[in-house]
Amino acid sequence: MSYTIVLLVVTFVASLGGLLLFIWSMSKGLFGSADAASRVIFGAKEVGLIEEPAARTADAQDDLQETMNRTGHTGEFSILSLEEADERAQQDESGRWPVLLSIGFAVLWLVLASMFGLLASIKLHVPDVLVGEAWLTFGRIRPAHLNAVAYGWCSLAAFGVALWLMPRLLRTPLVGGKTAAVGALLWGLGVSAGIIAILTGHSAGLEWLEFPWQCDVPMVIGGTMMGVALLRTLRNRRVEHLYVSVWYIAAGLIWLPILLTVANWPGLHYGVQQAAMNWWYGHNVLGLWFTPIGLAAIYYFIPKVLGKPIHSYNLSLIGFWTLAFFYSQVGGHHLIGGPVPGWLISLSIVQSMMMIVPVTAVAINQHRTSWGHLGALRHSPTLRFVVFGGMMYTLASVQGSIESLRMVNTVTHFTHYTVAHAHLGLYGFFSMVMFGSIYFILPRVLDWEWPSARLISAHFWLVIGGFATYFVGLTIGGWLQGLAMLDAARPFMDSVNITKPYLLVRTIGGTLMTLGHLVFAVHVAMMLMRRGRQRGGATLLRRRSGTPVGSPAIAGGVA
Repeated sequence: MSYTIVLLVVTFVASLGGLLLFIWSMSKGLFGSADAASRVIFGAKEVGLIEEPAARTADAQDDLQETMNRTGHTGEFSILSLEEADERAQQDESGRWPVLLSIGFAVLWLVLASMFGLLASIKLHVPDVLVGEAWLTFGRIRPAHLNAVAYGWCSLAAFGVALWLMPRLLRTPLVGGKTAAVGALLWGLGVSAGIIAILTGHSAGLEWLEFPWQCDVPMVIGGTMMGVALLRTLRNRRVEHLYVSVWYIAAGLIWLPILLTVANWPGLHYGVQQAAMNWWYGHNVLGLWFTPIGLAAIYYFIPKVLGKPIHSYNLSLIGFWTLAFFYSQVGGHHLIGGPVPGWLISLSIVQSMMMIVPVTAVAINQHRTSWGHLGALRHSPTLRFVVFGGMMYTLASVQGSIESLRMVNTVTHFTHYTVAHAHLGLYGFFSMVMFGSIYFILPRVLDWEWPSARLISAHFWLVIGGFATYFVGLTIGGWLQGLAMLDAARPFMDSVNITKPYLLVRTIGGTLMTLGHLVFAVHVAMMLMRRGRQRGGATLLRRRSGTPVGSPAIAGGVA
């Protein structure tokens, strides 16, 4: 047995031992009261009070509150005190510019990425469309789409949500807002340079790492600047306990620059080692950057909208630590059948299956917190998107673990099935959670109501319908494609022809998703141009009679 294998086995055993030690310490109460920790995100008497700024009118807020009251979760709540309301307003205001820059640029990249993706999808079944220009060929448009989604839309949306959440979670204004704003601009500059490089034929040629390393430099610097601002805010915290969302955000901010630096260091990786590094990075940027931010948002917004603490705070901590312990090596299962050591693949498969532990923890928490209150989804745009995203996280993770098994991977590898799975995670889970988060955040940052409830509904149903069409079509087509490739008696072109109708379905789904994104972008632009009306308070809660609940001064002000 080589030294490397011994080291990996020892590391794995140590991780399990550390996890058991952590669970034991929680059982002894060494992390404090779980009940008190789960209430950190609420004001002194706020448990039981719904909070949903995307529910535009007093009647909508009232309907949401009555829905929660009918389920028996009334609580003894009151509207925030003047001191609490002022502090929360300062927290929301402190990150206005970096949050707006991050979210604004993210939405722009979402639209551009959608156009790239739709064109690439069309080229799969109409290959002669727009072939006169080199920069419009599939080999450039497709990686431009992937990188615009990952680093333009998803990463900037993640930074925007994190920059807004951390002051709320720590009950202190953002420290270093200007630094974070400059960081957002640098990140956007790096992404722009990288997309231009890909379209002009200067790709690094590795999936998820197509940007030339020079374009990654401003991204690493910008991401670090935003991370430093958030970590400085962490030092100024005014809470005794760090809510689990803080753990996820802080970990993601630490992991991201490490991932980017190691993967993009020029001249460091060659040959088989480069392939192993490629999928180490490709999976870890999903599991150690996007997943922590997405779960941090889920753990905040579902309880906050419902006015109900998370079902099990200890379970949320187990989910965090098992993600940290088990995720780092799962990318190796993408190299099954490749010229890499068998033990590396086996280790990856084991860790992929172990991911069922943190996924189960998140699923139990989300569903037990939401269960019995699903009627609230009719009145809360935020809840609608975030709960759906959480459900897709469970599905994507379980599917990913099963897909890592050799007997399944043999069929699905190198097929459109894998493309469908990737969209289930990055779009069905993460993007949907970001949509819901932005619907909650922008009214707080701008002190302005969303102009149209119909546009929010149109966005939701277009992207849900488009995504379902896309995912189901590619999943079925990809599986049939894999079976055809495994049949030695069938020519390779059979595996191509069998996918054609499903590729058309993919384009139909992508068209619906793109339309949804355009609706979302127009609605965000209307918010930024201050169409509609100013909010009558960040939490507008009125009785059926129209009388404000609580003090008139607070009901008409910010909360």
